[in-house]
Amino acid sequence: MESAITMERTLLLNSTFEPLKIISWQRAITLLTQGKVEVIDFYDREVRGVSVTFRLPSILRLLKLVKIRRASREVRFSRANIYQRDKHTCQYCGNRYSTEELTFDHVVPQVQGGGATWENIVTACLTCNNKKGGRTPREARMRLIRQPVRPKWTPVVTFRLGVRNAPMSWRDYLYWNVELDKGG
Repeated sequence: MESAITMERTLLLNSTFEPLKIISWQRAITLLTQGKVEVIDFYDREVRGVSVTFRLPSILRLLKLVKIRRASREVRFSRANIYQRDKHTCQYCGNRYSTEELTFDHVVPQVQGGGATWENIVTACLTCNNKKGGRTPREARMRLIRQPVRPKWTPVVTFRLGVRNAPMSWRDYLYWNVELDKGG
C-alpha cells in the first residue's frame, strides 16, 4: 500500500524511459489530457470530476524526446555531492565512514583565506579533522589521499524523495541513480 504522500506524485520519464522529474498528480492529469504522455503504471486511487474519472498515474512517459543539456549542468556544491565525490572516505586516513561519522575539512583553513569550494573542501573523520585543526595538511604533517577537484560527472536527475520511500512501481526506472543492495 502506497502512502498518500507518494500517491500525490508521479514519476515523469523521458521517451527513452529515463527519469526526468517528479510531478504533482494535477500536472500528470494535465499532461495526460493534452496527449503528451502515456501511462506506464497507475496507483489504486481515482480522482473524480463532475463528468470524468481518472485513475491516478504513478508513472508517465513523454511521447516526444526531451533533450537534456548535460554539458551546461554543473554539479551542485552540496553536502551529498561532496560525500559522493569523496566516496564517504576520510581524505586523510583513507577509512570509509557513514555520513554521520564524517565532517568537512577546509584544506586551507578559513582563517588562512580558504573558501568553501570544491577545490578546498574534503570529507574527514572526526579524529583526523581534530588532529589537523586550523592548520594546512603540511603544517599538521598530514597527507591528503586525493586533491579535491570539481566533479566531472553531472547528475541527470536529482530526487529529493528517498528511494526506500518511493513507490514500488518507480524502482525499475530509478536504477541508474541507486546503489543496489547486495541482498536484492
